[in-house]
Amino acid sequence: MKIGILAAGITPDALRGEYPTYAEMFAEQIGALEPELSFVTYDVRLDEFPKNSDECDAWLITGSKSDAYADEPWILKLCELIREIDAKGQVLVGICFGHQVIARALGGRVAKYQGGWGVGVHHYQVTDDIAAFLGQHDIALCAFHQDQVLEKPAKLETFLSSEFCQHAGLIYENKILTFQAHPEFSKAYEQDLINLHDGGNLPTEVAQTARQTVAKEVIQSDAMIAWIGKFLQGK
Repeated sequence: MKIGILAAGITPDALRGEYPTYAEMFAEQIGALEPELSFVTYDVRLDEFPKNSDECDAWLITGSKSDAYADEPWILKLCELIREIDAKGQVLVGICFGHQVIARALGGRVAKYQGGWGVGVHHYQVTDDIAAFLGQHDIALCAFHQDQVLEKPAKLETFLSSEFCQHAGLIYENKILTFQAHPEFSKAYEQDLINLHDGGNLPTEVAQTARQTVAKEVIQSDAMIAWIGKFLQGK
């Protein structure tokens, strides 16, 4: 089974020597659990797109520093591809920017959140139906975002939420699964990303608080990556 990774962003230059790209993080982590899957990456931010959605069996959109609500040509083209994937009933997974751009393409609203940055380890409450499947009502994951889905598309259901982020996880049957947070991020990577942006576009007090959460919290990234691997196969 071939999984198409639509790479909307890449690991910052300063960290690329130590960490894989976002597309590689998913291919490596999911591939270790589901070795029968193969992966092909399309760097959509550089206008590398499949001819159509039939090139792969299922799709995953990575995070990005770009704004999902922007009207850059590649983002508009990506929205068209998302609608094609959805119309054909193919499986689609989105992470952070991917979560947001899927919501936008399918009729939701994404914007910069007035409450500020969501950085560090965040806890999300799980709806009862998904909690019964996952075996837990609380999920902690690394987050790094300022934009949010403020209004979800009608066809998607919210399954993760918090006081900070109302629509932190969206799902549609066994076809679409999206996370605002980053299950592919390790705590080490999150820590280094915070340090990289501390005092720049990330206020120092926000960075300090975020570092504390990374130091003390336990994250459920492995469980979420395992779920994504199964979900991509329609399981």
